[in-house]
Amino acid sequence: MKLGKVEFCHFLQLIALFLCFSGMSQAELPRSRSKPYFQSGRSRTKRSWVWNQFFVLEEYMGSDPLYVGKLHSDVDKGDGSIKYILSGEGASSIFIIDENTGDIHATKRLDREEQAYYTLRAQALDRLTNKPVEPESEFVIKIQDINDNEPRFLDGPYTAGVPEMSPVGTSVVQVTATDADDPTYGNSARVVYSILQGQPYFSVEPKTGVIKTALPNMDREAKDQYLLVIQAKDMVGQNGGLSGTTSVTVTLSDVNDNPPRFPRRSYQYNVPESLPVASVVARIKAADADIGANAEMEYKIVDGDGLGVFKISVDKDTQEGIITIQKDLDFEAKTSYTLRIEAANKDADPRFLSLGPFSDTTTVKIIVEDVDEPPVFSSPLYPMEVSEATQVGNIIGTVAAHDPDASNSPVRYSIDRNTDLERYFNIDANSGVITTAKSLDRETNAVHNITVLAMESQNPSQVGRGYVAITILDINDNAPEFAMDYETTVCENAQPGQVIQKISAVDKDEPSNGHQFYFSLTTDATNNHNFSLKDNKDNTASILTRRNGFRRQEQSVYYLPIFIVDSGSPSLSSTNTLTIRVCDCDADGVAQTCNAEAYVLPAGLSTGALIAILACVLTLLGRYCLSACAVSIDHDFSFLFLFIPFENTCKYSNPWYFAQRAVCDQQPHFPGGVFKIQLRKMINFILKTAVKVNG
Repeated sequence: MKLGKVEFCHFLQLIALFLCFSGMSQAELPRSRSKPYFQSGRSRTKRSWVWNQFFVLEEYMGSDPLYVGKLHSDVDKGDGSIKYILSGEGASSIFIIDENTGDIHATKRLDREEQAYYTLRAQALDRLTNKPVEPESEFVIKIQDINDNEPRFLDGPYTAGVPEMSPVGTSVVQVTATDADDPTYGNSARVVYSILQGQPYFSVEPKTGVIKTALPNMDREAKDQYLLVIQAKDMVGQNGGLSGTTSVTVTLSDVNDNPPRFPRRSYQYNVPESLPVASVVARIKAADADIGANAEMEYKIVDGDGLGVFKISVDKDTQEGIITIQKDLDFEAKTSYTLRIEAANKDADPRFLSLGPFSDTTTVKIIVEDVDEPPVFSSPLYPMEVSEATQVGNIIGTVAAHDPDASNSPVRYSIDRNTDLERYFNIDANSGVITTAKSLDRETNAVHNITVLAMESQNPSQVGRGYVAITILDINDNAPEFAMDYETTVCENAQPGQVIQKISAVDKDEPSNGHQFYFSLTTDATNNHNFSLKDNKDNTASILTRRNGFRRQEQSVYYLPIFIVDSGSPSLSSTNTLTIRVCDCDADGVAQTCNAEAYVLPAGLSTGALIAILACVLTLLGRYCLSACAVSIDHDFSFLFLFIPFENTCKYSNPWYFAQRAVCDQQPHFPGGVFKIQLRKMINFILKTAVKVNG
């Protein structure tokens, strides 16, 4: 099969047309090959297809089907015995073939950007037998590109930044445009970049799309942002090419190219002398056109007469210099200060040091204003000492205060009575002399902390405060005494020389060398036959027995007077009585009973029962005299019955009666010595006693 002469001419015309529009220099006409076709019963013949791949122009807008090409076989003699068929991509739907002539047409508009080529299969059949006369073979219909797509910036619009003051040619950003046309065919996809807006500050590389700075010393402080419009044009930028644009926003980033500058060469501030330490005196700020870290400041006082009185620091939020007080101001001592203050960038850029020093100085004058101040004491604390033996009206010490103002107003003194409620002290209003107003006692209050007020005579509202600590010195004015209330007992079976008590003493005084006490028996008790005292020489003494055979019935309580002397100058002494009780003890020497025998009836008995018991007692104990007394034990009232032999009259002159009455008399003081006896035991005791007496 081969192309006809007419078709071949048409084909050449199409090729020429394509070369004109697309700049194609040489057609791509690859030749296809196929295997030899064998027909049964016949000799082998070679393939007779004589056609190449077809080309069809995209975007055809005509009303008739677009002629693509013609298929022809050498077997076809033109008598209509051969028919042609197509199969493959787009067969029948896009491409149709005239089965008689082999003419191929495109019935739809084609777009190379959607599909660049179609692969089809062609076959020549015997119309009568419907058998192939040639082997089936593939061929390609290639869509010929035209320049129908403009370049597009898929990543636009762009934003970029570049440091200010950058040299010419500094790269900013690269833009890229994409053209959907065939990059391998002609110049439809060959893009050239140009800048439409942004000159003369920036330029763009035509082939690469790299945007660069075009002017030196671009200053962010003058203009910090630029809007560029970049164009991409295909056909290598020739007339008739398609183009697309994008915007590029370029921001100049800051560099430290501006030194700080004070708006004024000098400043003046007035401050009262009463302003407390660490108070803010003033805020000053050096201007810097830079921003961020490039505008961070450091301030310092480089000269002046207030170097030790004031200091300056930086407010990190506002970059202001904050001047504060380091020492108290005193108008009377100094009325003004002059400071030389320097401001400098924290981090200078060495590239721009040639522009000048990146620091500036200014002068700050601080005027101290006079303030009416309260009187000031010559000392913050006055320690004083006075003996507790001092007389009322004696001088203890003197305080002094003065008016610090230039007027030097006279000062009057007084004591803050909230600190001297008992009014132990007085102060002379004019001289500040402190005297005693009452007798002092170190043991009551060893230190008096009082506040002295000093007020101006001309302005009593101005009050200063001074503090006085008065220490009371000790004298030996307290006698020693027992360290505690001793409860001393001695067993009836105690042996001579037995220690029954160890005593010590206390003294409210506080001698500088400590206490030393001396113990002895009084003169009246020295020769007693019952007890002795041994001074242990360590501020204690031991009480010892001198005999044995103590009996409660004979004497249940002993009173031993002890003489104690301290080591003061002059020394003081006291006599303390030690009460010793005689007790019945067990084998281990532990006291069991320490009072004379007594019997107690519970308070629960009715009055009638008590009278009956008394009657029985009087009847049964005809030879005994009965004495009774009411005793309170643990808030329960009981009757204590004491039995006295009848032959001894019930009188105080009778020693038995007197001794037993003494037991009653002592009950309120020694309730533990009374034994409560149940009614049954009491009756049994009475019966036993009656039987014994009546014989």
